[in-house]
Amino acid sequence: MFDKKVLAWAFYDWANSAFALSVLAVLFPLFLGSYWSAGDPGAEVTARLAWITAASSAVVCIIAPVFGTIADAGGYRKRFLFLLATTGAVATAVLAGVDRGDWPLALALYLVASVGFYSSTVFYDSLIIDVTEPRYYSFVSSLGFSLGYLGGAVLLALHVWMLLSPEKFGFSTADEVIRFAFVTVGLWWAVFMLPLMIFVPEQHSRVEVVGGVVRAAYRELKTTILKLGQYRNVVIFLIAYWLYIGGVFTVIFMAVNYGQRLGFSQQDLVTALLITNFAGFPATLLYGIAGHRWGPKRGIYFALVVYIVMSSWAIFMVDVRQFYIMAIVIGCVQGGVQGLSRSLYATLIPPDAPGEFFGFYNMLTKFAHVLGPILVGIAATLSDDPKWVLLTLMPLFISGGMLLAVVREKQATRVTE
Repeated sequence: MFDKKVLAWAFYDWANSAFALSVLAVLFPLFLGSYWSAGDPGAEVTARLAWITAASSAVVCIIAPVFGTIADAGGYRKRFLFLLATTGAVATAVLAGVDRGDWPLALALYLVASVGFYSSTVFYDSLIIDVTEPRYYSFVSSLGFSLGYLGGAVLLALHVWMLLSPEKFGFSTADEVIRFAFVTVGLWWAVFMLPLMIFVPEQHSRVEVVGGVVRAAYRELKTTILKLGQYRNVVIFLIAYWLYIGGVFTVIFMAVNYGQRLGFSQQDLVTALLITNFAGFPATLLYGIAGHRWGPKRGIYFALVVYIVMSSWAIFMVDVRQFYIMAIVIGCVQGGVQGLSRSLYATLIPPDAPGEFFGFYNMLTKFAHVLGPILVGIAATLSDDPKWVLLTLMPLFISGGMLLAVVREKQATRVTE
């Protein structure tokens, strides 16, 4: 279960989670509000963040089938992962050069970096079948997320230290530290994906793409959708997943913006998320062990209950200590629900077309990522009160959990399901 290829695969989570934590969850929302959009109304900044996040997810929805088809046809999953991850890492580093008030350029670079981040996971997720057996999917998948928490937290801890004492590192202001942080995230992402490129094997398919790649991709998407119709269990899971993961993602990307609009300091917000990720490392690893022993569905149910309770409680939040508590509790289940969802899906799909089915999975994931930000954007447009955002999430968690109850935990079989 623990060997070189498993650890090399899981280490990509260590690499790209620096972007997920430091940029998506912390640095970009903070800098967008305090520097690139300085002086603009809070609701307007929230709407900008929501709509650009929805746009990046929409782009991935469109291109994921193309990438999945290319990967399965040529066995080039690692090459495309490298290309997309490198593009995302470079765009992240370039954010350091965007001037105050230039929020359009910042949003454009954020779009490119986000597309690189999310698109690379199409290939990363599908490589799980090349590194372990189905019975270990839950543990290995959660191992990746747990290493991601630890890696992201280690780099963010350095950023927090630099923000608290910029002069010790040769900086004169916190803004200079944040600019430098964007560069370090890009480098971290690029360097730590190398173990996957070197040590993870890749099964090569003999399937050939006939005609243009784009036409072949969407022809394959149509075929995939028709195939999905033959796997009722998979379809039910994907609908449930689409609903609840939209809520999970919205909580992730809105947490700092929400605390910022409640008046909490940058230091408190960053420190809370740092503690959250250090707590998330062992919690997510334990989630993987529990999922391996008792099945992933139970762990997902528990996480959804936590999200519902915490989101309800946050509506009445007035004190930064409450933000700390909420962030830590959610951090303990956030990686688990994502890791167990990925492993549950891996056990449900047919094993002969991982790129195709994971391409659809990631496309659906990004479509869910469009849903949440759109709801947030609408809420921010209709009301200045940030707590309205939380009310939009409840139906996603509840309806997703109810549909998940119908899913049977077993390997996909055709039509007869």
